[in-house]
Amino acid sequence: MSAKKFSLNPFDDDTDTDTDDEDVEKRVTSSSLNAQNRYRNESGGGNMEKENQTVQELESYAVSKSQETTKTVQGCLKVAQEIRSDASRTLVMLNEQGEQITSTHHKAVDIDHDLTRGEKLLGSLGGIFSRTWKPKKTRSITGPVITKGDSPKRRVNHFETREKLGLNHLPKPQSRTREPLPESADAYQKIEMETAKQDEGLSDLSDLLGELKNMAVDMGTEIERQNHGLDHLQEDVEELNYRVKQSNQRARRLLRK
Repeated sequence: MSAKKFSLNPFDDDTDTDTDDEDVEKRVTSSSLNAQNRYRNESGGGNMEKENQTVQELESYAVSKSQETTKTVQGCLKVAQEIRSDASRTLVMLNEQGEQITSTHHKAVDIDHDLTRGEKLLGSLGGIFSRTWKPKKTRSITGPVITKGDSPKRRVNHFETREKLGLNHLPKPQSRTREPLPESADAYQKIEMETAKQDEGLSDLSDLLGELKNMAVDMGTEIERQNHGLDHLQEDVEELNYRVKQSNQRARRLLRK
């Protein structure tokens, strides 16, 4: 087979030249299409990577915010527990103070009994011709208007108060145990876990707020009870003071004779 001859004459037959040009054009077109397809594939892959990265960032942000909300709820619960502890101590102190007021009033009643016997003795002294001395009383000493541990609405004592406030019991166990999530847990599972923690914390916080409300009512009732008892105690003490002054005057007059 003879080699193909190329003619240098431009007017010669150019059939072979046209064939070569077509081959070159096909190769160029094919390379261009391959480059376009490769660019499209690379561009599309980059967009997918960017979308996946954006979704992961949003999931991480949602998990982070959910965890922050859980910490906030737990912080509020801790503050409420501290307030409850302070309120329980205050309520116990108020109850003890009320018992002291009642005990003091009972002692005032005992002083009244002793003073009455002394007044009778001072009245019988002074001789046959002296007039019988009788002290003046503006009111009688009746003692505490409320008994120890009583309240207008409730009966509360030290032990019952501490028991009611949970101070005599062990800490309340957790309502349910939660198993830690596996490392392969997705963002949705983590958010669900945090949401469950938030719901449980809010439920405990609601219970604590209800207890604080009842404790505040008890404090108000106890303070009102003590104010009423102190008013009555003050009246009895003023009466005793007036009678003691009269007895002292009677004793000085007897000593002058």
